[in-house]
Amino acid sequence: MVTFETKVWEKDWRYILAGNYLDQMITKCNYPFKEKILIINNVNDKREVIKHTDQKVKEGIIDTYYFADEYADRVLSFFEIDRDSFKTGYYYSISELVGIYLCKTEYLLHFSGDSFMQQSNTGWIDNAIEIFRKRNDIVVANPAWNSKYTEAKKESSSEIEGFFLGYGFSDQCYLIRMDVFKNKIYNEVNPVSARYPKYGGELFEKRVDSYMRNHHLSRITSKETSYINRNFPKNILIYKCKSLSRLIAQKRMRG
Repeated sequence: MVTFETKVWEKDWRYILAGNYLDQMITKCNYPFKEKILIINNVNDKREVIKHTDQKVKEGIIDTYYFADEYADRVLSFFEIDRDSFKTGYYYSISELVGIYLCKTEYLLHFSGDSFMQQSNTGWIDNAIEIFRKRNDIVVANPAWNSKYTEAKKESSSEIEGFFLGYGFSDQCYLIRMDVFKNKIYNEVNPVSARYPKYGGELFEKRVDSYMRNHHLSRITSKETSYINRNFPKNILIYKCKSLSRLIAQKRMRG
Protein backbone atom coordinates (compact mmCIF):
# COMPACT_ATOMS: atom_id res chain seq x y z
CA MET A 1 0.00 0.00 0.00
CA VAL A 2 2.92 2.37 0.66
CA THR A 3 5.79 3.54 -1.53
CA PHE A 4 8.99 4.83 0.06
CA GLU A 5 10.60 7.72 -1.76
CA THR A 6 13.56 9.97 -1.28
CA LYS A 7 15.63 12.18 -3.56
CA VAL A 8 19.20 13.17 -4.30
CA TRP A 9 20.84 16.09 -6.08
CA GLU A 10 24.37 17.26 -6.84
CA LYS A 11 25.19 18.45 -3.33
CA ASP A 12 24.07 15.33 -1.46
CA TRP A 13 24.04 12.25 -3.71
CA ARG A 14 27.46 11.05 -2.51
CA TYR A 15 26.33 11.17 1.12
CA ILE A 16 23.22 9.20 0.34
CA LEU A 17 24.51 6.68 -2.20
CA ALA A 18 28.22 6.12 -1.58
CA GLY A 19 27.89 4.42 1.81
CA ASN A 20 24.97 2.84 3.65
CA TYR A 21 23.11 6.04 4.51
CA LEU A 22 20.20 5.18 2.18
CA ASP A 23 20.13 1.60 3.47
CA GLN A 24 19.78 2.78 7.06
CA MET A 25 17.33 5.50 6.09
CA ILE A 26 14.93 2.84 4.80
CA THR A 27 15.67 0.27 7.49
CA LYS A 28 14.84 2.71 10.28
CA CYS A 29 11.33 3.06 8.87
CA ASN A 30 10.80 -0.61 9.78
CA TYR A 31 7.98 -0.97 7.28
CA PRO A 32 7.23 -3.46 4.44
CA PHE A 33 7.07 -0.97 1.57
CA LYS A 34 5.46 -2.09 -1.67
CA GLU A 35 8.07 -0.14 -3.62
CA LYS A 36 11.17 1.90 -2.78
CA ILE A 37 12.17 4.56 -5.27
CA LEU A 38 14.75 7.30 -5.66
CA ILE A 39 14.30 10.55 -7.58
CA ILE A 40 17.50 12.05 -8.99
CA ASN A 41 17.45 15.77 -9.66
CA ASN A 42 19.97 18.27 -11.02
CA VAL A 43 23.21 16.26 -10.94
CA ASN A 44 26.33 16.99 -12.98
CA ASP A 45 27.53 13.50 -13.87
CA LYS A 46 24.61 11.17 -14.53
CA ARG A 47 26.84 8.21 -15.36
CA GLU A 48 28.57 8.38 -11.99
CA VAL A 49 25.26 8.65 -10.14
CA ILE A 50 23.82 5.76 -12.16
CA LYS A 51 26.78 3.57 -11.20
CA HIS A 52 26.04 4.04 -7.50
CA THR A 53 22.27 3.84 -7.90
CA ASP A 54 22.41 0.65 -9.94
CA GLN A 55 24.37 -0.88 -7.08
CA LYS A 56 21.57 0.02 -4.66
CA VAL A 57 19.08 -1.67 -6.98
CA LYS A 58 21.31 -4.73 -7.26
CA GLU A 59 21.53 -4.95 -3.46
CA GLY A 60 17.75 -4.67 -3.15
CA ILE A 61 17.94 -1.40 -1.21
CA ILE A 62 15.67 0.32 -3.72
CA ASP A 63 13.53 -1.04 -6.53
CA THR A 64 14.04 1.66 -9.13
CA TYR A 65 15.05 5.26 -9.73
CA TYR A 66 14.05 8.13 -11.99
CA PHE A 67 15.69 11.29 -13.26
CA ALA A 68 13.40 14.24 -12.58
CA ASP A 69 14.34 16.08 -15.77
CA GLU A 70 13.17 13.14 -17.91
CA TYR A 71 9.64 13.42 -16.51
CA ALA A 72 9.38 17.13 -15.74
CA ASP A 73 7.48 18.21 -18.86
CA ARG A 74 4.81 15.53 -18.64
CA VAL A 75 4.46 16.07 -14.87
CA LEU A 76 3.94 19.80 -15.25
CA SER A 77 1.44 19.16 -18.04
CA PHE A 78 -0.43 16.55 -15.98
CA PHE A 79 -0.77 18.87 -12.98
CA GLU A 80 -1.32 21.93 -15.22
CA ILE A 81 1.54 23.89 -13.67
CA ASP A 82 3.44 26.59 -15.53
CA ARG A 83 7.16 26.07 -14.91
CA ASP A 84 7.73 29.83 -14.64
CA SER A 85 5.16 30.03 -11.85
CA PHE A 86 7.66 28.45 -9.43
CA LYS A 87 9.91 31.51 -9.78
CA THR A 88 13.00 30.39 -7.83
CA GLY A 89 11.26 27.28 -6.51
CA TYR A 90 11.45 24.92 -9.49
CA TYR A 91 14.40 22.80 -8.34
CA TYR A 92 12.98 22.72 -4.81
CA SER A 93 9.75 21.27 -6.15
CA ILE A 94 10.07 19.14 -9.24
CA SER A 95 11.39 15.98 -7.51
CA GLU A 96 8.39 15.81 -5.20
CA LEU A 97 5.94 16.29 -8.06
CA VAL A 98 7.66 13.62 -10.16
CA GLY A 99 7.49 11.21 -7.21
CA ILE A 100 3.77 11.79 -6.78
CA TYR A 101 3.13 11.42 -10.50
CA LEU A 102 5.00 8.11 -10.66
CA CYS A 103 3.66 6.61 -7.43
CA LYS A 104 1.67 3.42 -8.03
CA THR A 105 0.40 2.76 -4.50
CA GLU A 106 -2.36 4.24 -2.37
CA TYR A 107 0.08 6.09 -0.12
CA LEU A 108 3.50 7.67 -0.49
CA LEU A 109 6.06 8.20 2.27
CA HIS A 110 8.61 10.84 1.32
CA PHE A 111 11.80 11.89 3.08
CA SER A 112 14.08 14.68 1.97
CA GLY A 113 17.65 13.47 1.64
CA ASP A 114 18.71 15.02 4.94
CA SER A 115 15.81 13.61 6.98
CA PHE A 116 15.53 10.18 8.60
CA MET A 117 13.69 8.42 11.40
CA GLN A 118 15.12 9.03 14.86
CA GLN A 119 14.18 5.53 15.96
CA SER A 120 12.65 2.49 14.35
CA ASN A 121 9.05 2.90 13.36
CA THR A 122 6.51 2.42 16.16
CA GLY A 123 3.52 1.75 13.94
CA TRP A 124 2.73 5.34 13.08
CA ILE A 125 2.33 4.57 9.37
CA ASP A 126 -0.36 1.93 9.85
CA ASN A 127 -2.06 4.05 12.52
CA ALA A 128 -2.12 7.04 10.18
CA ILE A 129 -3.55 4.99 7.32
CA GLU A 130 -6.31 3.77 9.59
CA ILE A 131 -7.21 7.39 10.33
CA PHE A 132 -7.02 8.30 6.63
CA ARG A 133 -9.65 5.64 5.95
CA LYS A 134 -11.96 7.02 8.60
CA ARG A 135 -11.66 10.72 7.84
CA ASN A 136 -11.54 12.32 4.41
CA ASP A 137 -10.47 15.67 5.85
CA ILE A 138 -7.08 14.28 6.98
CA VAL A 139 -4.71 13.93 4.03
CA VAL A 140 -1.16 14.12 5.43
CA ALA A 141 0.68 12.45 8.31
CA ASN A 142 4.20 12.74 9.64
CA PRO A 143 6.32 12.02 12.69
CA ALA A 144 7.23 14.98 14.86
CA TRP A 145 10.33 16.85 13.73
CA ASN A 146 13.59 16.75 15.72
CA SER A 147 11.73 15.47 18.82
CA LYS A 148 9.87 18.79 19.11
CA TYR A 149 6.66 17.29 20.42
CA THR A 150 5.82 20.40 22.43
CA GLU A 151 6.16 22.54 19.33
CA ALA A 152 4.02 20.12 17.32
CA LYS A 153 1.34 20.31 20.00
CA LYS A 154 1.39 24.12 19.94
CA GLU A 155 0.90 24.09 16.17
CA SER A 156 -2.08 21.72 16.44
CA SER A 157 -5.72 22.51 17.03
CA SER A 158 -6.64 19.24 18.74
CA GLU A 159 -5.47 15.68 19.43
CA ILE A 160 -6.71 12.32 18.18
CA GLU A 161 -5.62 8.69 18.60
CA GLY A 162 -1.89 9.21 19.14
CA PHE A 163 -1.57 12.24 16.88
CA PHE A 164 -1.74 16.01 17.02
CA LEU A 165 -4.22 17.40 14.48
CA GLY A 166 -3.86 20.70 12.65
CA TYR A 167 -2.85 22.56 9.51
CA GLY A 168 0.64 22.70 8.03
CA PHE A 169 2.82 20.85 5.58
CA SER A 170 6.56 20.14 5.30
CA ASP A 171 8.49 18.54 2.46
CA GLN A 172 11.04 17.09 4.91
CA CYS A 173 8.79 14.11 5.62
CA TYR A 174 5.22 13.33 4.62
CA LEU A 175 2.90 10.37 4.28
CA ILE A 176 0.20 11.35 1.78
CA ARG A 177 -2.92 9.96 0.15
CA MET A 178 -2.65 9.52 -3.61
CA ASP A 179 -6.38 9.95 -4.11
CA VAL A 180 -5.85 13.57 -3.08
CA PHE A 181 -2.32 14.45 -4.17
CA LYS A 182 -2.45 12.93 -7.65
CA ASN A 183 -4.78 15.67 -8.77
CA LYS A 184 -4.50 19.21 -10.09
CA ILE A 185 -4.22 20.86 -6.68
CA TYR A 186 -0.96 22.78 -6.96
CA ASN A 187 -1.99 26.19 -8.24
CA GLU A 188 -3.77 27.64 -5.22
CA VAL A 189 -2.57 30.41 -2.90
CA ASN A 190 -3.36 31.33 0.68
CA PRO A 191 -2.02 34.36 2.59
CA VAL A 192 -0.97 32.21 5.57
CA SER A 193 1.29 30.19 3.28
CA ALA A 194 3.43 33.27 2.69
CA ARG A 195 5.38 32.17 5.81
CA TYR A 196 7.49 29.80 3.71
CA PRO A 197 11.03 31.02 2.84
CA LYS A 198 11.04 33.63 0.08
CA TYR A 199 14.16 32.14 -1.52
CA GLY A 200 12.07 29.07 -2.38
CA GLY A 201 9.66 31.03 -4.53
CA GLU A 202 6.31 29.35 -5.14
CA LEU A 203 7.63 25.98 -4.07
CA PHE A 204 5.84 22.64 -3.72
CA GLU A 205 5.29 22.68 0.05
CA LYS A 206 3.87 26.21 -0.09
CA ARG A 207 1.42 25.18 -2.79
CA VAL A 208 0.30 22.14 -0.79
CA ASP A 209 -0.13 24.22 2.35
CA SER A 210 -2.30 26.69 0.41
CA TYR A 211 -4.48 23.94 -1.01
CA MET A 212 -4.98 22.29 2.37
CA ARG A 213 -5.92 25.54 4.07
CA ASN A 214 -8.28 26.60 1.29
CA HIS A 215 -10.12 23.27 1.50
CA HIS A 216 -9.95 22.79 5.29
CA LEU A 217 -7.79 19.68 5.06
CA SER A 218 -5.65 18.60 8.00
CA ARG A 219 -2.34 16.99 8.89
CA ILE A 220 -1.69 14.62 11.76
CA THR A 221 1.66 14.52 13.59
CA SER A 222 2.74 11.60 15.74
CA LYS A 223 2.95 12.12 19.50
CA GLU A 224 5.42 9.24 19.88
CA THR A 225 7.69 9.12 16.83
CA SER A 226 10.14 11.67 15.47
CA TYR A 227 12.32 12.15 12.44
CA ILE A 228 15.60 14.05 12.39
CA ASN A 229 16.39 16.78 9.88
CA ARG A 230 19.96 18.05 9.72
CA ASN A 231 21.74 19.95 6.98
CA PHE A 232 24.66 18.00 5.57
CA PRO A 233 28.03 19.37 6.76
CA LYS A 234 29.85 21.41 4.14
CA ASN A 235 33.37 21.20 5.54
CA ILE A 236 34.12 17.46 5.40
CA LEU A 237 34.90 15.15 2.49
CA ILE A 238 31.54 13.70 1.64
CA TYR A 239 32.84 10.45 0.23
CA LYS A 240 34.08 9.56 3.70
CA CYS A 241 30.55 9.33 5.02
CA LYS A 242 30.09 5.55 5.33
CA SER A 243 27.04 5.17 7.55
CA LEU A 244 24.01 6.92 8.94
CA SER A 245 25.30 6.62 12.48
CA ARG A 246 28.59 8.26 11.55
CA LEU A 247 26.79 11.11 9.81
CA ILE A 248 24.56 11.71 12.82
CA ALA A 249 27.63 11.80 15.08
CA GLN A 250 29.37 14.27 12.78
CA LYS A 251 26.33 16.53 12.73
CA ARG A 252 25.97 16.49 16.51
CA MET A 253 29.65 17.42 16.89
CA ARG A 254 28.92 20.47 14.78
CA GLY A 255 25.91 21.43 16.91
